[in-house]
Amino acid sequence: MQATAFTFDPGTREGSVLLDDGTPVPFDAAAFDSGGLRLLRAGQRVRIRTEGEGAARRVVFVTLQTYPDPGA
Repeated sequence: MQATAFTFDPGTREGSVLLDDGTPVPFDAAAFDSGGLRLLRAGQRVRIRTEGEGAARRVVFVTLQTYPDPGA
Protein backbone atom coordinates (compact mmCIF):
# COMPACT_ATOMS: atom_id res chain seq x y z
CA MET A 1 0.00 0.00 0.00
CA GLN A 2 1.21 3.53 -0.70
CA ALA A 3 0.92 6.62 1.46
CA THR A 4 2.50 10.03 2.00
CA ALA A 5 4.74 10.79 4.97
CA PHE A 6 2.95 13.35 7.15
CA THR A 7 4.92 13.69 10.40
CA PHE A 8 8.22 12.30 11.64
CA ASP A 9 10.23 12.87 14.82
CA PRO A 10 13.86 11.79 14.29
CA GLY A 11 14.42 11.63 18.05
CA THR A 12 11.74 9.01 18.70
CA ARG A 13 11.60 7.66 15.10
CA GLU A 14 7.78 7.86 15.31
CA GLY A 15 5.37 9.66 13.05
CA SER A 16 2.38 9.28 10.79
CA VAL A 17 1.43 8.85 7.16
CA LEU A 18 -1.58 9.99 5.19
CA LEU A 19 -3.41 7.39 3.16
CA ASP A 20 -4.55 8.46 -0.29
CA ASP A 21 -8.02 9.21 1.12
CA GLY A 22 -6.45 11.64 3.66
CA THR A 23 -6.71 9.34 6.67
CA PRO A 24 -3.74 9.76 9.06
CA VAL A 25 -2.24 6.52 10.38
CA PRO A 26 0.52 6.49 13.02
CA PHE A 27 3.71 4.46 13.03
CA ASP A 28 6.11 3.67 15.86
CA ALA A 29 9.90 3.27 15.95
CA ALA A 30 9.68 -0.48 15.25
CA ALA A 31 7.74 0.16 12.01
CA PHE A 32 10.23 2.83 10.96
CA ASP A 33 13.26 0.66 11.80
CA SER A 34 11.87 -2.29 9.83
CA GLY A 35 12.05 -0.28 6.59
CA GLY A 36 15.78 0.44 6.66
CA LEU A 37 15.40 4.21 6.60
CA ARG A 38 17.47 6.82 8.41
CA LEU A 39 15.22 9.83 7.85
CA LEU A 40 11.77 10.64 6.52
CA ARG A 41 10.52 14.01 5.27
CA ALA A 42 6.93 15.18 5.11
CA GLY A 43 5.54 14.76 1.61
CA GLN A 44 7.64 11.74 0.64
CA ARG A 45 5.74 8.88 -0.97
CA VAL A 46 6.23 5.70 1.00
CA ARG A 47 5.27 2.04 0.89
CA ILE A 48 3.56 0.74 4.04
CA ARG A 49 1.97 -2.32 5.58
CA THR A 50 -0.80 -1.89 8.15
CA GLU A 51 -2.54 -3.97 10.79
CA GLY A 52 -5.94 -3.47 12.39
CA GLU A 53 -8.96 -1.54 11.25
CA GLY A 54 -10.63 1.76 12.02
CA ALA A 55 -9.15 3.66 14.95
CA ALA A 56 -6.92 0.67 15.78
CA ARG A 57 -5.21 0.71 12.38
CA ARG A 58 -1.46 1.25 12.57
CA VAL A 59 1.53 1.08 10.26
CA VAL A 60 3.84 -1.89 10.96
CA PHE A 61 6.31 -1.27 8.09
CA VAL A 62 7.29 1.93 6.30
CA THR A 63 9.93 2.48 3.62
CA LEU A 64 10.45 4.43 0.42
CA GLN A 65 8.70 3.17 -2.68
CA THR A 66 12.02 2.25 -4.29
CA TYR A 67 13.13 0.06 -1.37
CA PRO A 68 12.13 -3.61 -1.21
CA ASP A 69 9.52 -4.95 1.21
CA PRO A 70 10.88 -8.25 2.52
CA GLY A 71 7.48 -9.17 3.97
CA ALA A 72 5.56 -8.83 0.71
